[in-house]
Amino acid sequence: MQRFQLSQKINKMKPGKTRVQSLCSYAEPVPDSISERFWKMVLDMHDDEITHLVRKEKIILKLGQHLFNKHGHDVTKHEYIRQKMHETGRLVLEGKKNGKLKEVSDFFIPANFPYVIQAVHSVAGLNEETSTFKTPSLALKLGPHLKKMASIIECDAMMADDKNSLSNMQAFKQICDTKWSECVSSQALRNLSEVKWNCPQLLPFAEDVKKMHQYLDCQSKAYQARLEEEQSMKHWAELAKVTLCQVILFNRRREGEVSKMSLNSFTLRDTSSTHPDVELALSDLEKSLCSHFQRIEVRGKRGRKVPILLTPNMVVSMELLVKTRRSCDVPDENVFMFGRPQALTFFRGSDVIRNIAKSCGAKHPKALSSTKLRKHMATMSKVLNLKENEMDNLADFLGHDIRVHRQYYRLPEGTLQLAKISKVLMAMERGQLSQFKGQNLDEIQIDPQEKLLLDSDGSESENEIESTGNGASPSNSAEKSKKSAEVGQHQEPSKGGKNPKKLQPTSKDLQEPHRTKRSSQNERRRWSLEEIKAVEKTMMELIMSGKVPGKAQCMNCIESSPAALQNRSWEGVKFYVKNRIDSLKKKL
Repeated sequence: MQRFQLSQKINKMKPGKTRVQSLCSYAEPVPDSISERFWKMVLDMHDDEITHLVRKEKIILKLGQHLFNKHGHDVTKHEYIRQKMHETGRLVLEGKKNGKLKEVSDFFIPANFPYVIQAVHSVAGLNEETSTFKTPSLALKLGPHLKKMASIIECDAMMADDKNSLSNMQAFKQICDTKWSECVSSQALRNLSEVKWNCPQLLPFAEDVKKMHQYLDCQSKAYQARLEEEQSMKHWAELAKVTLCQVILFNRRREGEVSKMSLNSFTLRDTSSTHPDVELALSDLEKSLCSHFQRIEVRGKRGRKVPILLTPNMVVSMELLVKTRRSCDVPDENVFMFGRPQALTFFRGSDVIRNIAKSCGAKHPKALSSTKLRKHMATMSKVLNLKENEMDNLADFLGHDIRVHRQYYRLPEGTLQLAKISKVLMAMERGQLSQFKGQNLDEIQIDPQEKLLLDSDGSESENEIESTGNGASPSNSAEKSKKSAEVGQHQEPSKGGKNPKKLQPTSKDLQEPHRTKRSSQNERRRWSLEEIKAVEKTMMELIMSGKVPGKAQCMNCIESSPAALQNRSWEGVKFYVKNRIDSLKKKL
């Protein structure tokens, strides 16, 4: 063993019989129609019963070779390919236990389709009594795997002019298109959706995000100083983790996109200044931001180009990491910016964020993940009054398609129904929906704790609420009709006697809305100039915007001017504001 040519590799491998088995497997000849690089990837699979089956079945190997031809150039996708082969191997192994499906080719005989469905139900853990899968996601994945293998066999049959196999594959694919949804996917999709019902939606808290940012800033400066003093693997790894978390948190990027950032993406970044002609369209603040941040582009989901913005502190940390890579035992073959020392892999962003969220003292560390942070940013964008093109720019930066991910760019469904739709339901319940004519959901103001006063016949009377709020006796229905008739007398006929003359609102009309000739029997007390000023001090913005205040806002108005409004109730203030709004709408 000391003179063996692979002795250096043996010393680096884990002790035990695994290293001997690995050496033996590497020495095996590569199967036909399989590339050497792909076979080496297959040999890295965990050694168990399913792996032995995968290595023997040519159809599963062809499926893996097909995926390797598409994604093999990306080292990070190798585990994804092995996982797909392992899932297919589990199904084949389960099918062989029944005895009807002895080989993989038996799965694609049309007469054996019921046994295939039975194997899928068994491997996914279907409970026939409740019609629920233990792992519904696995049941959904197996369908595309079988169809892909059928397509591969179909292509081989076409090239070999095997009409029998060709007809079987075409019949199997047709049966899958018709029966798979009925037997598997409909139940699996229902299980996945029902699990999410009535589950609390975790969104990050602004306090926790702020605390995490402050913690990262302190840790970043500390690890920069330590790495400059002593270039060790430990200090390099700690600074890499902190910087990785900072980039993910600031940009709200998917953790995998930043974790897999290549070294060339940072070293070959564009550092040129903004073109002078382009700066003409920018404000002074926007020009300074262009010089403050740096921008790099990395590969994102489905091979798309996604941007990442770097602050000056992040750039300093990353330049220090690049400078000290070799001295901290990061191999030159490791192409990742945040690679591990003495390995060819990278630090996982999800693990880093989870550990830092616990260390920073956040009250809800489980809510701090890259996915939840991205959804939180999209949801909180509703606080801003963004235009359609601005919303699209934000979604494009996050890697979203606004047409597909529109549900993220609005308030959560439960919040919308509790806060917005409930207004309509309460208004219809109280018979007040006509009062909010022409208003949208944001403009409707209704108090859920407000108690209604009813007429003798059970219908709501607005005048009764107003007069009660002013401390006077309620007016009768005749006076109400008389008041509405007198309002119509404000329009005077023109000289021709045809077209009514339009009146312009005067300052007196704005101060005393709906003031008409009242009979001497009316005991309702008029609003004094002092009371009007007190209401306008806090309610003028609502009057001009056309929003009727609720109970809490009216109480705040009375508390802000207790001397002037001591004889007014909150209902009186509310209907005074409503009358002002109605007067403005009619006059203007």
